[in-house]
Amino acid sequence: MTDRVYPSSKPIANNNNNNTTTPISTSTTPATAATTKPQQQQPRYPYRPQPQYGNHHRRPSRRRRINCCCCCFWSLLVLLALALLLAIAGSALYVLYHPQKPHFSINSLRIAKLNLTAATSDSSPSASHLNSLLNLTLTSKNPNSHIVFFYDPFTLTAFSTSSVQLANGSIPAFVSNKNNETSFRAVLTESKDLDTDSTTSLRSDLKRKTGVPMKVQMDTEVKVKMGGLNSKKVGIRVTCQNIKGVAPKSKTPSVASVVDAKCKVDLRIKIWKFTF
Repeated sequence: MTDRVYPSSKPIANNNNNNTTTPISTSTTPATAATTKPQQQQPRYPYRPQPQYGNHHRRPSRRRRINCCCCCFWSLLVLLALALLLAIAGSALYVLYHPQKPHFSINSLRIAKLNLTAATSDSSPSASHLNSLLNLTLTSKNPNSHIVFFYDPFTLTAFSTSSVQLANGSIPAFVSNKNNETSFRAVLTESKDLDTDSTTSLRSDLKRKTGVPMKVQMDTEVKVKMGGLNSKKVGIRVTCQNIKGVAPKSKTPSVASVVDAKCKVDLRIKIWKFTF
C-alpha cells in the first residue's frame, strides 16, 4: 500500500528578486484523473440575420389568382341571372295586369279669401300678412281592372307661380278600388307673415287681369295590391298646374279657372335623407 504525498502549504521562493510567488501544483491520483473529462468548447458560428420580406414583395400564387377570378365570374353570373329573372317577372306582371298610373283632376277651386294686409310683427314697411281660404274639389280615378290603391292621408299645398305658399290642407286616407272614381272636398287655409320678396312677388301676381297663376301640390304614400301581391308603401306627388284665380272683392267667393288644369303623378323615392 503506497503512502499519499501531501503538498506543502508553503510557497517556494523564486530565484528571482521579485516578490511574486507561484503556487505548487498538486498531483492527482489515478482515480481522480479517471473521473475527470476534458471539456470541449462548442464551435460558435457568426449570427446571420434572416432576410425579412414584406407583404408587398410576396406575389400571389397562381392558384390564388385563379380562385379569385372564378369567384368574380360566378358572382357576376349570379347577378346577371337575378336581373334576368326580375325582368322576366316584371314583363309577366305587365302582360297580366297592364298597370297604369292613377289619375287625379281638379273639378273646382273657389277662393273665399286671399288678402294681403300690413304685417304687425315685422318692422319692414314692405312686409305683409297673408290671409287665405280656398275650397277645393278633386277626383281620384283608378283605371286598372286588377289593381287596388291604398292611399295614406294627403298633404295639400297651394303655391303661386313665384313659389309663394298660399294655403295648405289635407285629405284623409282612402282606398281606390278597381275602376273606381273618388271625389273629395278639401279646405286650404293660411295665415302668416310674408317677407319682403314674397310680398313683392305676390302683389305683382294679384295685379294681373287674368288672375293669380297657381298650382296645387299633393303628397302622400300609396300601397299597391295586384291579385295576391302587396307592395310596400312608396311616396307619390301629384302636381296640378295651369290654375288661375282672382282674389274676391266681396264676401262672395271667386271661382278659379281650372279648365286647363293638368295633374301629373310622380314617384317619390327616398334614399337616406334625400328624396327623388
